[in-house]
Amino acid sequence: MTSCIVGWAHGRFGKREGEDLEKMIVEVATGAIADAGLKPGDIDEIYVGHFGGGFVKQDFPASLVLQASDALRFKPSTRVENACATGSAAVHQAANAIAARKARVALVVGVEKMTETPGEQIGGILMKASYVKEEDRPGMSFAGVFGQIAQLYFQRYGDQSDAMAKIAAKNHRNGVVNPYAQLRKDLGYEFCRTVSDKNPIVAGPLRRTDCSLVSDGAAALVLADLDTALALKKAVLLRATAQVNDYLPLSRRDIVEFEGCAQAWRQAFERSRTSLTDLSLVETHDCFTIAELIQYEAMGLVPKGQGGRAALEGLTEKDGKLPINASGGLKSKGHPIGATGVSMHIMAAMQATGSAGDMQVKGANLTGVFNMGGAAVANYVSILEPLRS
Repeated sequence: MTSCIVGWAHGRFGKREGEDLEKMIVEVATGAIADAGLKPGDIDEIYVGHFGGGFVKQDFPASLVLQASDALRFKPSTRVENACATGSAAVHQAANAIAARKARVALVVGVEKMTETPGEQIGGILMKASYVKEEDRPGMSFAGVFGQIAQLYFQRYGDQSDAMAKIAAKNHRNGVVNPYAQLRKDLGYEFCRTVSDKNPIVAGPLRRTDCSLVSDGAAALVLADLDTALALKKAVLLRATAQVNDYLPLSRRDIVEFEGCAQAWRQAFERSRTSLTDLSLVETHDCFTIAELIQYEAMGLVPKGQGGRAALEGLTEKDGKLPINASGGLKSKGHPIGATGVSMHIMAAMQATGSAGDMQVKGANLTGVFNMGGAAVANYVSILEPLRS
């Protein structure tokens, strides 16, 4: 059974001082249900995306959604986790419940409170999403992992520092008009390109502007079956979804290839009977700029080794051949782990319905989402289109 996104709510990403998980969850859950034109009692199942690494003491958030309304009491609510793809994992699980006819209407909430943890501990928590036996070494971080990926890519295809700076500058420029973004500042290409006291080298060839932000935030959406969606004011069809998991150890794969990402895109295109050229835009997982660059190749925008060309020639700009991260992506919007994938689906749904405000890509219709956990380990693709033209 096909499912549709029929409502959503998105909180501001950034440092949410004085707000705990419960407050953020209740805010977006209440807003998404109201936006769908439904009542809390209409919800059949609830899925909560929240990273399992221990950023906060409250590590059992599923029933916090019930705080939004007494009418949600006794509804099944399940916490979903799959590293940085946690939000999309929750969306896909809700879609699966509808497809299995276990639910007609499902609420999905993605949430994370990262800044409650001291900064020196955050890297260690995130490294739990790596292959700890081999990769969690003293002083290592995910910036270090992607710094190694960048170095390997450079060795194979040449220095891509300028292309990565183009990606960072693009995403920060796009994020200026995103009201939910954590960093709404156009940093400019030269700043992103130049190593300085304000933009130091973090790991390998990665500068600070090549790395996504530590964030708090929450986002929620409501999925409904087709019959229910037809009676509501707006509906965005999940035309296809795909999940592909690859080996966890980097040592078991050619990490420069992002093969799981490529496979997920292939499956989604086959299931939706579409191709990349049919898409109006993509929201993709730019945890680091080298990741976005390699994803250009994995999705089929350019051949292997030419991701840098896509950035330097403007193919992925808002007015380019395939706009990528018109929202500003993780680089500008922020990356509160559990909320990221839910946010990406909301950004794509807003574009598909022409309701993205100043972020709107002209003529947007069919939109794509790619969200990944770890270094291209858990790979999720969704293809969305408006139910009504």
